[in-house]
Amino acid sequence: MAAAAATQQEVAVAPQQNEEDDQIHVDEEQPLLAKRSPVVLGDGGGMSPMQRAISQTYQSTAHLATLLPTGTVLAFQLLSPVVTNNGHCLPSNRVMESALVSLCALSCFVLSFTDSFRDGKGAVRYGFATLRGLWVIDGGAPLDAQAAASYRLRFLDLVHAVVSVMVFAAVALFDQSVVSCFYPVPSEDVRQVLTVLPIAIGGVGSMLFVTFPTTRHGIGFPLSQH
Repeated sequence: MAAAAATQQEVAVAPQQNEEDDQIHVDEEQPLLAKRSPVVLGDGGGMSPMQRAISQTYQSTAHLATLLPTGTVLAFQLLSPVVTNNGHCLPSNRVMESALVSLCALSCFVLSFTDSFRDGKGAVRYGFATLRGLWVIDGGAPLDAQAAASYRLRFLDLVHAVVSVMVFAAVALFDQSVVSCFYPVPSEDVRQVLTVLPIAIGGVGSMLFVTFPTTRHGIGFPLSQH
């Protein structure tokens, strides 16, 4: 009987061993880093139209953030989670976060009036646009009157400064730590406002930036070739 039991056990193990050998053979034939064909979902990834719109708005807002001063956005993204304690705010955290948001918004507004140029040696120089021209602020020699007049302040600069503040507000509202800090338990009405308002700001800001493009390359913005 012991011999018969052993024979039955060997017969049961044999198919399993054959299946393992076949699997190993298939794995050897198929490279480890072989490209897989992407899985395409016919229903848009299971997202509703509202969710797709919000996802696209996140991407649009990320693109709009590139139109803001780089240092300001980076400082906000680094300091906001620390100041808000990742959204778990005490009254003192709310005061500090309000100050941080206000200072970053002010920075976006002020830096919209800065511009840059290259001097005769190719060095980048920065200044503030005024009604008379460009006021050089880096301690170097000022521009001559004729060259400085081409950088004078225009109404378009004020438009871009206001839009920059609007776009920064949208970026701040998309930050979950900021929303959780000021609205830890939002009502349904507040939740709807916090969802729709950044979308509206991003849409209006994008339209204004595209319709009225700026030619300035100020502090924190990409440099011009000239």
